Amino acid sequence: MIGLLVLILVVVFFAVIFLRALRFTPKPQPELSQAEMNFDRDAAVDALARLVRCKTISYNDHSREDEGEFQKLIGLLPQLYPCVMSTCEFQQLPDRALLLRWPGKTPGGPAVMMAHYDVVPVDEEHWEKPPFDGILEDGVLWGRGTLDTKVTFNGILTAANTLISQGFQPEHDVYFAFSGGEEVNGLGAPNIVSFFEQNGITPALVVDEGGAVVENVFPGVTVPCGLIGIGEKGMMNVRFTARSQGGHASAPKPHTPVGVLSAACKTLEDHPFPAHLQGPAAQMFDTLGRYSSFAYRVIFANLWCFGWLLDLMAKKSGGEMNALLRTTVAFTQMKGSSARNVIPPEAEMVANMRLNPADSVSSALDYLKKTVKNDAVEIEAIESFEPSPVSETDCEAWNKVACAVAETWRGCVVSPYLMVQCSDSRHYGRISSHVYRFSAMDLTAEERGLIHGNNERIRVETACKAVEFYLRLLGRC
Repeated sequence: MIGLLVLILVVVFFAVIFLRALRFTPKPQPELSQAEMNFDRDAAVDALARLVRCKTISYNDHSREDEGEFQKLIGLLPQLYPCVMSTCEFQQLPDRALLLRWPGKTPGGPAVMMAHYDVVPVDEEHWEKPPFDGILEDGVLWGRGTLDTKVTFNGILTAANTLISQGFQPEHDVYFAFSGGEEVNGLGAPNIVSFFEQNGITPALVVDEGGAVVENVFPGVTVPCGLIGIGEKGMMNVRFTARSQGGHASAPKPHTPVGVLSAACKTLEDHPFPAHLQGPAAQMFDTLGRYSSFAYRVIFANLWCFGWLLDLMAKKSGGEMNALLRTTVAFTQMKGSSARNVIPPEAEMVANMRLNPADSVSSALDYLKKTVKNDAVEIEAIESFEPSPVSETDCEAWNKVACAVAETWRGCVVSPYLMVQCSDSRHYGRISSHVYRFSAMDLTAEERGLIHGNNERIRVETACKAVEFYLRLLGRC
């Protein structure tokens, strides 16, 4: 009798599991416009090339920056985007912040389109082509900033310039908010947000860099995915310090400061933060999981049962999937003695952490201390900021961005996701619950690897798609 009951329960269990998987299918999609977006593609690519030729490199040591290059780029704006500059109110705020207001027809919550025009340094000897010559060859434009993020800077302004020339006016105000110091966590974006606060301006929509249209990033999904970040992880740099009396290396104690820190490092790597399948990550799995193969749908439709398996997969693989689910700890720096035969009186290592929205700076520090369990290791945050608020998806603002993505890259699946990097848009969480992170490009894995790397370049087709996206999005504002 007991055996029969167990058999019935097993059959019911598997029936529920498979029934849920069968019903875990894509949700209805909104009807999309079939309209073609017309603009001068050659002029758009030429404008991007001219922006790239401005060496707007940001350094933490500002004395190394060439202010003339930043002013050179700003001086190009009336030439490259004449309709924008003659129609929009333009002002410069401290720390190289540029703000333009495109007046709308009626009062209402404005849209804010963001980008940054500074770039990271280059190691020119490892580039195949000069990084600031803006060389166009075989349908590819080479140069630092082509992907991050002069392409969106150009896409926004080219789209606006085109619409203005066609007599279009947005329903409500549109602001173009550009930072010249994003790569070094500059104050340009915070200064713009402060301007909005001081003037009682509450954006109805904010769009900044973030996700992209990508392939092969989600288990079992073979179609392109348009990932729109609805939140981003926090960041914390943590210093671990161990001290000793020092001394000669010929007669060491059982554990030197370097050994103590190494043990702490291994302990934390062996005991990662708990996974949290909620918020943006949960929405992503609920959206993309419906497009995966049946075997994966069995898992994604029944995470109440197989969540442990997803956690195990993430831990083993690491990388992007793991970063979506938990706070990550990456040890990046260590230093000890200045001599090979001297035990250091002090050693330290630094970890860069990205905080899951379920964690905070305070709770993350507590976890580190409880896991290391060694009073000889001093643990302190040397730089940090909390995870951003999570933006809404069941709203008009989300629909505008999602439809513009789906219409520009036909056949892609649009999904929310959690951005694991940091961007200027995190500052806008103070004034808006509709902040979305999407870099208007379709990128291969190789192309994503070029961001901040050598030989950064963009396909002409990709640069033009960015303009198309902003034409569609601005047309909805």
